[in-house]
Amino acid sequence: MNIELRDPKYLMKLSKLGSFHQSKLSFLRSFLNEFKDWEYKKDLFELNEKGHGRAVYSFSKKNRTYSLVCFANEISDEERSDRVIATKWDAAFTLHDGVPTKGDLDRLARNVPKQEVGRLSYKELTLSRANKSLRIFNHVVESLSKGNQPNTELLSKVGYLYRTTAVYGSGKFGLADRFRIKNREEIYGPFRLEMMLVYLVRQFTFDQVNHIARHKNPNTAVELDPNICRNLGIGNSTGLGMAPFIVNHPILLNNWILARETALKKIREIEKASEQELNIFKNCLVKSLINVTNWNTDSEFQNKKIKKLTEDLEKFIKFLNQDFSFENTFPFNKIYMWAEENVSDECIEYIVSMMMEPYDEIISPLVNKMSSDEDQHFNIPIDRTIEELRNILESKYSEILKIDFKKKENNQNFWFISKNKEEPRMANRYEMDGSILEQPLAIARDIKKLYEAIFTQKNSLKIGKFLTNNNDLRHVVRRAFITEKFPYAEIQDNTIGSKLMPIDMLRLKLSFFGAIKFDPRSDKWLRICMFQGAPLPTDLKSFDNHWVYSSLN
Repeated sequence: MNIELRDPKYLMKLSKLGSFHQSKLSFLRSFLNEFKDWEYKKDLFELNEKGHGRAVYSFSKKNRTYSLVCFANEISDEERSDRVIATKWDAAFTLHDGVPTKGDLDRLARNVPKQEVGRLSYKELTLSRANKSLRIFNHVVESLSKGNQPNTELLSKVGYLYRTTAVYGSGKFGLADRFRIKNREEIYGPFRLEMMLVYLVRQFTFDQVNHIARHKNPNTAVELDPNICRNLGIGNSTGLGMAPFIVNHPILLNNWILARETALKKIREIEKASEQELNIFKNCLVKSLINVTNWNTDSEFQNKKIKKLTEDLEKFIKFLNQDFSFENTFPFNKIYMWAEENVSDECIEYIVSMMMEPYDEIISPLVNKMSSDEDQHFNIPIDRTIEELRNILESKYSEILKIDFKKKENNQNFWFISKNKEEPRMANRYEMDGSILEQPLAIARDIKKLYEAIFTQKNSLKIGKFLTNNNDLRHVVRRAFITEKFPYAEIQDNTIGSKLMPIDMLRLKLSFFGAIKFDPRSDKWLRICMFQGAPLPTDLKSFDNHWVYSSLN
């Protein structure tokens, strides 16, 4: 049986992409698989009795070392904010390339807590900051200091002790540019260094609560139970700053989606699944339900999706138990086809993730295809013709060409860069001034504009000649030729329309990171949890590949 890849015009709608879930392809899971045989160390831990000071953690293998440098700071409750305009945080971190010297640590102490205002060097690879989930953090310290373990039911509602508010890389604020490190095999997967930073920060949070509790009451304090540690992750507050990434990196987006779709295709084409494979699928599915029932949010939008997902999963499990036989040929194709006909997008994409769990041999080779050297596809083929370009637009963008951008609702929003933090923002062009500063993120509108511009041009006109008089359309001409080669490079939706839900763009990216428990705080920012259930650094030599379905008891 030859299964077709899913049609981009069906798949690349934001409401569909905003229903994706973590999977075996997610970056934090592939990071742990890559670094499981590296040597982990806590190299420095100099905190005072209140938990303020510095610490260093490292991963080493052969002649390579990556070191997380942590600075825990004393701030008042009034200074603690997850907003991008914050200037102080409970902790700040950088991932240093190699073993930091005392001079490095002193230099970093002057700069890392300042974040954007500080300056790093090519020796630093990523930069981050984080705030305590104060109620949970204090509850854990108080419980441990009295000799008790914390309330796991309370912990499960939040899932972390700290949440990061930004993780930077690739040359920002003086950090090492990507070209310096991109050929290192161990970090070839996307965002691998960012995943390393977040993972080691998680360990720091456990060490910090143990340290404070011990100093608070040396006679009675106990350490946080390792099983509770494993089932705590790191939270993250993410806003619109993340959204333009998937527009600005079309080839990378294609490679992420194509890996996922290739995995789905190959799994649907399996004629006979083994008993072991079927057991892994069913066990992961059943265990995963706890993550859904522990998915807490005050968002009415998300609660509706969770309620529908829960109902659909119950329907799916009933179907598996009563009406389905795994003795069927092509069992996963039959499961997928049933899902398409019977459940919502949220559940369809959840099942797609579940279907990957038994198949390391399919997933592992795809992980290394998820990066991209985008520069090699940057040049525009100026010798191609207007006829060829028109054919591409009519073939690849047929849905977008139907949008009428003369209607206000289709042209309502504009993207801009904020002055104070240089972060992407979105505003209503009919209510706010500033659309003159609009960023080129309205790809659907610009594609339509391009199509109208070439409509009356001669078929034989060369692209290079066309661009001499239409330089403002260069960016979408480039995208059209990229989409010709990379089917999933383009969101097939309007990113400035009145119906836009920006959190769909955030969730798409975060699902590939490996985030769970999406908690929208508005349609423009959300909180998530990463590494919840993950093995501790001391467990990495041997751990269950399906750890993401562990949960607090």
